[in-house]
Amino acid sequence: MFELIGTIAFAASGAMVGLSKKMDLFGVAVLGLVTAVGGGVIRDIVLGLTPPATFQNPVYALVAIFVSLILFVPAVRRFLFKNQGIYEKTMLFMDSVGLGIFTAVGIEVALLARYESIFLLVFVGMITGIGGGILRDVLAGDTPYIFVKHFYASASLMGALFFILLWKITDQGTAFLGCAILVTILRLLAAKFRWSLPKAS
Repeated sequence: MFELIGTIAFAASGAMVGLSKKMDLFGVAVLGLVTAVGGGVIRDIVLGLTPPATFQNPVYALVAIFVSLILFVPAVRRFLFKNQGIYEKTMLFMDSVGLGIFTAVGIEVALLARYESIFLLVFVGMITGIGGGILRDVLAGDTPYIFVKHFYASASLMGALFFILLWKITDQGTAFLGCAILVTILRLLAAKFRWSLPKAS
């Protein structure tokens, strides 16, 4: 259920970038798909789980494409873009929820594959969370979001470390929820209060 929610959230964020770039139907669908499943594909390749789960069970890819097509409907587009505030808040919320859920999903998949290296768990958690967004931005011709926006990869990193901590002292389910919630809250707070890492001048 959580992975499905994350897929919908990331697909929506990817499709909305495509819409803002005035892409055609195919372009919007591709951005939605890549954002939703790209991080998971990278994760599975790193873990040696081939072919990646996306190609074994296409339900998430199909959901991502469906969400993208819904957002392409003219009435939906007009609603989102007639008010820039609605667009930005929707984009932020979808991206934050997707980041939180997929960071946790990445670690859970690694644990199910019986990997227990903390460095590896944190890495695959982060790459699952941010990988799709990186691919989305590159395909859209933008500097990847994680390098220029407030507090993105850092939120995923903190959430991944929090997952490991909770996993050691509680159980995997609690760790999953704690990670997803923490990452989402950190992203939303970072956007509200404009938390940023130091930047080159």
